[in-house]
Amino acid sequence: ADCCGLPLPMSQQRLDTLARHVSGSLPIPQCLAPVPTAAGGQRPPVTSHVLDTGSGRPAQGVSVVLDIKQPSGWKKIGADVTNSDGRCPKLLPVTHQLIPGVYRCTFDTSSYYAAKRETCFYPEVPIIFEIKAVNEHYHIPLLVSSFGFSTYRGS
Repeated sequence: ADCCGLPLPMSQQRLDTLARHVSGSLPIPQCLAPVPTAAGGQRPPVTSHVLDTGSGRPAQGVSVVLDIKQPSGWKKIGADVTNSDGRCPKLLPVTHQLIPGVYRCTFDTSSYYAAKRETCFYPEVPIIFEIKAVNEHYHIPLLVSSFGFSTYRGS
């Protein structure tokens, strides 16, 4: 069983439970709770995590790159690889100062699925978003399977 008490592999019951978590009608289990903040209550201004909905597990080993759009094109400002919880704790330093603009978070799903000896339809997943309020925290979650993905603004 997983952290929600559901049997593996993915079942309709599991999909329904995931949908209730995302909609907010069911509390998020501890294993999917937000990352604790660093000492002093600080966390990086942009965080991310990846959940593999095909296996019902965090997606460990996904390379993630964070870029900002500039007049000359995209400029890389951060990168990390998801840990055993599917999170990127070092995507940006805690002290990084955001500026208003358009950002892109790109997930290397091809390498992740190749390591699992699986094929995938989307070799990378770019999520483009705009930051206006630079003092807010931005969490970019990715729910991924070998033939689809979904995202939302997390907290």
